[in-house]
Amino acid sequence: MNEKAQRVYDKVQTALHSSRGKDVLLYLLFVAVAFVFWVFLSLDTEVQRDFEIPFELQDVPDSVTVIGQVPTELGVSVKGKDSQLLRHMWGKMSPVKFKWEENITDNTFLLTHAKIEARLRDYFGAGIQIVSYRPDSVSVTYTTLPGTKVKLNVQADIHPNLQYIISGPIRANVDSVTLYSPTDLPHSLKFVSTEPVVKSELKDTMRYEVRVKPIAGVRIVPDKVVVTIPIEPLISRKRTIKLDVVNRPEDKGLITFPSKVEISYLVPMSAYNDDYPVKAYVDYNDIKPQRKKLPVSLSVIPDVYHNLSFSPDSVEYIIENK
Repeated sequence: MNEKAQRVYDKVQTALHSSRGKDVLLYLLFVAVAFVFWVFLSLDTEVQRDFEIPFELQDVPDSVTVIGQVPTELGVSVKGKDSQLLRHMWGKMSPVKFKWEENITDNTFLLTHAKIEARLRDYFGAGIQIVSYRPDSVSVTYTTLPGTKVKLNVQADIHPNLQYIISGPIRANVDSVTLYSPTDLPHSLKFVSTEPVVKSELKDTMRYEVRVKPIAGVRIVPDKVVVTIPIEPLISRKRTIKLDVVNRPEDKGLITFPSKVEISYLVPMSAYNDDYPVKAYVDYNDIKPQRKKLPVSLSVIPDVYHNLSFSPDSVEYIIENK
């Protein structure tokens, strides 16, 4: 391997010391010099560039809860030479900072157009022209009052796919939220609701991030929740149950043909192996001379059973005297 590398090295050395190799080296040197001159010229050119600068509040007291929406960044358009803007173009932008106590007016944190522009001039330094920025002012209310906890209601209109079912309550990951306001909240405000969740054709348990309905002048914590919609498939099942007789006189007997009925129904997968009580019966009082069969009735059907049917729906009978 060393011999092969040595042979390659020798060939390169021979090529570089040839007249053609010297011409190539000279050409590359001129290209490098031209590139350096181009870089210096481009850095001296005045350009306009846009920056997204992180926005940061400093020294916010622990007793303060901000009600309004504080911007997370300032969109700034500036004009200057590339050499002046170079340090802002590479790497992560440092945040532009504003002190809390220096900008408080009547329970409001207020940054005027002039204050923001002055802070941006300090941020970019002399020689940089601030063309525009957004937002051009910041005004957010705050409170030092304790929060009020209220119940959270989930608004949902859910329609599962065919042979699927909502298998439990639709819940958020929290059952209550905390409200903050600069003034006392009305006593009638006992709960808040989520934005409506409207879904259809669901085939599996789903989770959605949903906003809590906003209230003007009030901060809601949390203002977003995760709503879980439990969905299960319905499985077909059949059972055979004994046929009972009700209202039969003590001195009479009643034999039915058949003596059992088969019920068919759909049940959630989680309840497939659970047997809920279902009774089938005929009523002795339904016996009429002109009626050869008795209708079969079922007791109250469990809520977990769906699309229940049974067979037969009537039976023949024989009356016995005891």
